[in-house]
Amino acid sequence: QVQLVESGGGLVQPGGSLRLSCAASGFSFNYYAIGWFRQAPGKEREGVSCISSSDGSTYYADSVKGRFTISRDNAKNTVYLQMNSLKPEDTAVYYCATRPYLCSVAINKALYENWGQGTQVTVSS
Repeated sequence: QVQLVESGGGLVQPGGSLRLSCAASGFSFNYYAIGWFRQAPGKEREGVSCISSSDGSTYYADSVKGRFTISRDNAKNTVYLQMNSLKPEDTAVYYCATRPYLCSVAINKALYENWGQGTQVTVSS
């Protein structure tokens, strides 16, 4: 069955870096866009970044542009989210999810499915 497994979260100081991984199985990974989302306590889940399947086009929320970089390795069925210059407001559970072929420009969570279980990212001194 379709499965997405996030990993790489943890506790990091402000200004630090983490790399999240989203390992996929059970579907034709090459034909799906993968989105990263996050949800902080008491807040709505929001789109962070997405990478399309075909041309590898990438999209970012304004809040993470210039700090986060999304990439994919189709040979390993894995998408990565490199997070640099982390801020306390980046603290959240991070999830990945699928969408056929192309990202939605607004990274709208309603347009994605097959959610992973999430990985906690905590940015604190």
